[in-house]
Amino acid sequence: MSCSFSFSIRKCKTPRRPPPKKPPNSQKDPVGVYLRVRPLAAEDEECCIEVISGTTVQLHAPEGFKVNRNGEYKETQYSFKKVFGVSVDQMELFEHVAKPLIVDLIHGKNGLLFTYGVTGSGKTFTMTGSPGQGGLLPRSLDMLFNSIDPYQAKRYVFKTDDKNGVDLQCEVDALLERQRRDNALNISKTPSSRQRVDPEIGDMLKPEEACKADGVDEDSSYSVFVSYIEIYNNYIYDLLEEMQEDAIKPKPPQSKTLREDQNHNMYVAGCMEVEVKSAEEAFQVFWRGQKRRKVANTRLNRESSRSHSVFIIKLAQAPLDADGDNILQDKNQVSVSQLCLVDLAGSERTGRTGAEGTRIREAGNINQSLLNLRTCIEILRENQMCGTNKMVPYRDSKVTHLFKNYFDGEGKVRMVVCVNPNAGDYEETLLVMRFAEMTQEVEVARPVDRPICGFTPGRRHRNQTSKEELSHRLEERSSPIDNGGISVLNGMALSLPPLPSSELTDPNDEITLPRLIEALQNRQRIRQMMVEECSRAANMMKSMLQELDSNLNSKENLIHEQNGRLAEKDRAIQSNKTEIERLEKKAKMQENKIIILQKTTKIYEDDKRSLQQELETRGQRLQRELSDKRRMEQRMQGMVSDTQHKWEKECERRVNAMQLEMQNKLWVKDEKLKQLKAIVTESKTPGRSDRPSREERPPAKRSASPSPLSTTTPVRPLHRRSRSAGGEKWVDHKPTSSLDLGTVLQPVIPNAIQVSTPSEKALSKCDRYVLTHQEVASDGEIQTKLIKCSVALEMKAGSNMGPGFEHHGITK
Repeated sequence: MSCSFSFSIRKCKTPRRPPPKKPPNSQKDPVGVYLRVRPLAAEDEECCIEVISGTTVQLHAPEGFKVNRNGEYKETQYSFKKVFGVSVDQMELFEHVAKPLIVDLIHGKNGLLFTYGVTGSGKTFTMTGSPGQGGLLPRSLDMLFNSIDPYQAKRYVFKTDDKNGVDLQCEVDALLERQRRDNALNISKTPSSRQRVDPEIGDMLKPEEACKADGVDEDSSYSVFVSYIEIYNNYIYDLLEEMQEDAIKPKPPQSKTLREDQNHNMYVAGCMEVEVKSAEEAFQVFWRGQKRRKVANTRLNRESSRSHSVFIIKLAQAPLDADGDNILQDKNQVSVSQLCLVDLAGSERTGRTGAEGTRIREAGNINQSLLNLRTCIEILRENQMCGTNKMVPYRDSKVTHLFKNYFDGEGKVRMVVCVNPNAGDYEETLLVMRFAEMTQEVEVARPVDRPICGFTPGRRHRNQTSKEELSHRLEERSSPIDNGGISVLNGMALSLPPLPSSELTDPNDEITLPRLIEALQNRQRIRQMMVEECSRAANMMKSMLQELDSNLNSKENLIHEQNGRLAEKDRAIQSNKTEIERLEKKAKMQENKIIILQKTTKIYEDDKRSLQQELETRGQRLQRELSDKRRMEQRMQGMVSDTQHKWEKECERRVNAMQLEMQNKLWVKDEKLKQLKAIVTESKTPGRSDRPSREERPPAKRSASPSPLSTTTPVRPLHRRSRSAGGEKWVDHKPTSSLDLGTVLQPVIPNAIQVSTPSEKALSKCDRYVLTHQEVASDGEIQTKLIKCSVALEMKAGSNMGPGFEHHGITK
C-alpha cells in the first residue's frame, strides 16, 4: 500500500540542529536506531509522515492541529540510521538490522534488539511476522541454525546451571540423562512426531530466503538454549514454565526475580531454558509461550500486547580437543553469548483506547516502564555529552534493570522504531520521534572479543578426512575378488581325461601315436558330450529364461499397471494430505482464535467478578451508610425532640415569668389607678373646699393601697393576678407614642394582642377590647382615657361611646 500526501506547505522549518560532534572513540558504538513506517489502514486516511530519503523523514502536523505562533504549520525532519518505508519487506529489514547481531552472536558477542512505538504501529508484526512473512525472530533462528547445524553437539552435552552459566558433561552422561528424561516424560519418539510442525508457523519463511553466516569456527561445538519471559505490571513471569492445570482452583503464575551473576550480568532466576536443535523446534517453543502472553482487545488494536515480552537466545560453544574428535572438558573454555529480542508493549492514551478497570492499570504500568526507559536514556546521554556522573535509575523498572548490562557495554543495542503515519497518532508519534532521536546519541562500549583457543585450527576437518580414508581402506580390504570365470574354466579343463606321454624316442614307434590319437578321440568324444550337454542345458536355460522373461514382462506390465494405480492413489493421497494440512491449519487457527477468545472471556470474567465484588462492596457500604444515616436521623430526631422539649419548658418558664412580671406591673398600675381614683373622688366630694394633704388622709385608705410613686421611683412588681387574666382574649390598642408609666396607670393584660390600629382580623380573635385614648382637654392639658368594652359592641370616638363601656378618665 502506498502512502500519498496531499497538503499545502506554507513554510518549512529548518531541520533540527545536529548535536555537537565529539571526538571519535574507537571503543564505543552508538545505539543503532532504525525507523519503520507501516502502511495506512485505509487509503482515505490523512498521513502525517513523509519519507524524504533512506535516512530522513519529515513529520507534518495534520490539518486543524495547533499551529505555530506565526500561524505556520510545524514541520520537523528526523534522521535515523536507516528508514524503511511502507514498501520494504521483512527480508530487507532483517538484512540490515538483525543479521549483524546473529554474526556477533556466533562469534561470542551479546546483542539487544527491541521494537518501540505506540499501540498499533506494527511492533509485533516486525518482531514475529505472519505466515509467509516471517519477522526478525524466526529469521534470526533460521540463520543461526543454518550456520551451526553441522557443528552442533549432542543434546545435554551442554547443561545450564541456575546461575546464568553453562556446564559440560561427557557424551555418556549426556546419553544417560537423555534416556532418564525421556523415560520420565514418556515421550514416544516416532519420526512423524519429531518432524510434526505447527501448520500455522510451518511456512513462516520461504526456502529461497534462507541465509547463513560466514566465518563459523568449525573447530567448536555449539548448543542453543532459548527462554521466553514477559514483564506484566512490573512483574516477571516465565511463559515456558510448566504448570499443572486445575479447573477448580487455578493457580496463578509465580513471579520471578532478577539476580546478578559472578560477571555482574543480570538474569532471571529460576527461568526455564530449553535446549533446541532446529529453528522449527525453537519457534515452536516460542509459539507455545506466545499463546500464554497477556493480550487484550482495545479500541485501537484487536490483540494489543499488555506486557513486554523478552525472547532470549543463548548460544554455548566450546572448542574440540587436540584430536578434533571430542569436546574439550574444560568449563573455562566454554563461551556463552546471548541475543535478547524484545517486543515492548505500546504506549497508549486511555482516552483513545477506551480502557477501563484492569486495562487502565495495565496501560499505566506500561507507560510508567516506558517513561523510566526514556529517563535512563536521557541521563545516559547527559552523562556522555556533558561529562556528568548522575546515577541512572535502572532499578526503577524491571525492563531497564534487566538490560542494564547492555547499556554498560555488554553488547550491541539496536532499536526498531515503528510508527503509524495516521494523522490521529501525530502527538504520540512526535514523542516517539524525539525519544528515538535522543537514543541514537547514546554510545555503548564495544564488547571484548572472545579469546582464541591455542589448538591448531582445522582439527575437525582433519579428523573427518582420516576417518573417511580409514573406512575406505577397510572396505577395499574386505571386498571379494571376482574369479568366477577362471574357476569355471579350470574346472572344465580338469574334468577331461589326461593326455598320455607323446615323446617319440624311436622313428618306428607305433604305440605312442595311436595311443595319443585314441586319447585325443576320447577327449573329443567327451568334449562333444559336454558340448551337447551344455547345449541342452543352454537350451533348457534359454527356455527357462524366455519363460521367466515372459513372466517378467507380464509382471512388469502388472507392476506398471499397479504403479499407475498407485500414482493415482498417491495423487489422491497428496490431495487429501493438502486438504488435511489446510484443514489442520484452519483448525489450528480456529483453536488459536478460541484460545484468544477464551483468554478475552477470562479477562472479561475477571473484570466482571472484580466489578461485581466492587458493586457488592459498594452496596454493603451504601447499606452501612443508610443504616448510619437512619441512626443519625433517629439520634437527631431524639436531639431535636429533647431540644424542643427543653425549649418548650424554657419558653413556658419565660412566659410564666413574663406573665408574672406583667401581672405584677398590672397590679401596681391598678393600685396606682385606685389611688388616683380615690384622690380624684375625694377632690370632687362636696363640703370640702380644699384637697386634704397627705398627712390628713385616713390611715385606712392610705393602707388600702400603696402610695402613688413618683415618676423617678421605679415601680416594684407585685405578685398578683390581674382580674382580666381569665380565659378571655383581649386586644390592647395603644397609640403610636409610648405613654409614661409613671403618670398613667394602664392595666397589663396577659395574652393580649397589642396593636396601634385595631383591625377586623385582630378583633375577630378576641373577646375584649382595651382602648387607650389621648386628647387635649379644654384647659390645654393632655387627657388620657382607658376604655374597656366587649368587642361585640360598636366603638365610637369621643363622647359618642355606646352603653356598656367602662370608662376611666384620667387627666394629666
